Amino acid sequence: MSQLTLILWLLNVLVDSLGQLSFKAAASGSVHYEGMQQWRYMLRRPWLWLGMACYILEFLLWLAFLTLVPLSVGMLLGSTSIVTIMLAGRIWFKESLTRWRVIGILLISLGVAIIGIN
Repeated sequence: MSQLTLILWLLNVLVDSLGQLSFKAAASGSVHYEGMQQWRYMLRRPWLWLGMACYILEFLLWLAFLTLVPLSVGMLLGSTSIVTIMLAGRIWFKESLTRWRVIGILLISLGVAIIGIN
């Protein structure tokens, strides 16, 4: 894997994870509202806009990344964002990591390591 490919992959995972966490932060404070009030509340939060900006940037990074690797490899490497999101959700939002989630994290990590060796 070239240095540019590695940088694009890591940036993609970072920006994708930040986008997901931003959306969670925007939505987590809106549970006290219903209907349009909930949407108005979320639209006023900077977390929602940060999440949207991250998704736009992630789209561009993903396109650049896919120009350098086959789609099958890109999808496997892109799945590492699932691991970072689960771990960050545990840290910042106190979400639980069940036994099955930990097994999933280990299997994803193993799959990425196997692909990385090739």
